Amino acid sequence: QVQLVESGGGLVQTGDSLRLSCAASGRTFSSYDMAWFRQAPGKERAFVAFISRTGSSAYYADSVKGRFTISRDNAKNTVYLQMNSLKPEDTAVYYCAAGGPANQMFGSVYEYDYWGQGTQVTVSS
Repeated sequence: QVQLVESGGGLVQTGDSLRLSCAASGRTFSSYDMAWFRQAPGKERAFVAFISRTGSSAYYADSVKGRFTISRDNAKNTVYLQMNSLKPEDTAVYYCAAGGPANQMFGSVYEYDYWGQGTQVTVSS
């Protein structure tokens, strides 16, 4: 199993940047595809970004494409989410997830076996 711990959230203003980190336990980190999801109050948990186990493939939700970048450092057992040009609609709890999603299913919460506790990102206008 893998344990995930997110960090880096906070309160920022529109247009600011944040870098979220997700630290994973164990040396099996490189065996997992990784993803970021977010959940705003009253909303379902929504896909944000995906990165394959080797880092060779990445996918983004349309709402963050061009602003967010997902990356991973398998040597450090860490996945990152660089968030630029933040907007109030980005306000949510951001969750890191690990798993092995089936083809074309990387955006589904049901495809991931492990989740972090979440980190709050609040963007003020």
